[in-house]
Amino acid sequence: MTTNSRDVFGVPCWVNLTAPGLAEAEEFYGGVLGWTFRATRLGENFRVALLDGRPVASVGALAPRLGVPTAWTPYFAVDDAEVTSARVRERGATMAVGPLAFATGRAALAADPSGAVFGFWEGEVVQEWHAGQEDAAAWVELRTRDAFAAAVFYGEVLDWACERPGCCDVAYEDDHVVVRRGGQTVARIDAGAVENAPDPQVRPRWHVHFAVADLDGAVDRAVRRGGAAVTPVRSSPADRRVTLRDRTGALFTVSETVD
Repeated sequence: MTTNSRDVFGVPCWVNLTAPGLAEAEEFYGGVLGWTFRATRLGENFRVALLDGRPVASVGALAPRLGVPTAWTPYFAVDDAEVTSARVRERGATMAVGPLAFATGRAALAADPSGAVFGFWEGEVVQEWHAGQEDAAAWVELRTRDAFAAAVFYGEVLDWACERPGCCDVAYEDDHVVVRRGGQTVARIDAGAVENAPDPQVRPRWHVHFAVADLDGAVDRAVRRGGAAVTPVRSSPADRRVTLRDRTGALFTVSETVD
């Protein structure tokens, strides 16, 4: 089932891997995360990944054609892609690609003022898919230098904390920002001294998280398929997580709930 992006504006509505090719991505993520894949209405260069029949993400074999790096990117639902593009430019950020027309809507890629890449989507969204830390297919987290400045930028671009009914709420908790809709966490923004970090995974960027039942098993499967763990396992009272790199260079995080 689908709904329209205007009904969930400002919310992460999908995550996509921009990859060099489909076959390699399907083999890697199918083996590591147990995903299966099916064709979509977006054309032969796209596949939807499923876990137990439930849509999780998509893979687009578009990196060479668009001249963009291999990467996981969150997409946020918007009313009007042209209006959102103008807001991005007005705030000193960069429009990288689009808006481009597809069968079910329009998509664009942008980079915020710190360089973190994100997408936005106007059109049909998959109703069964939602982002959040509570029983969701995926959740997204921006790791950046200044969480407050980032929250202001995204709030103005995506209509967070506005007066419209249904908009996302923004709360400042400790040194991070929590974005919620209807009481459910849909995104986080974490601050940190990333400008001095030597490894690329800690530069300002949006990180896509996927839940797994067995964290150590997922790491082992990724390494055996040519991937790598780029952070140590981090533990909290709620979960254990680690950031991985697939064999084409895309970063993603897997997390295991702690009972």
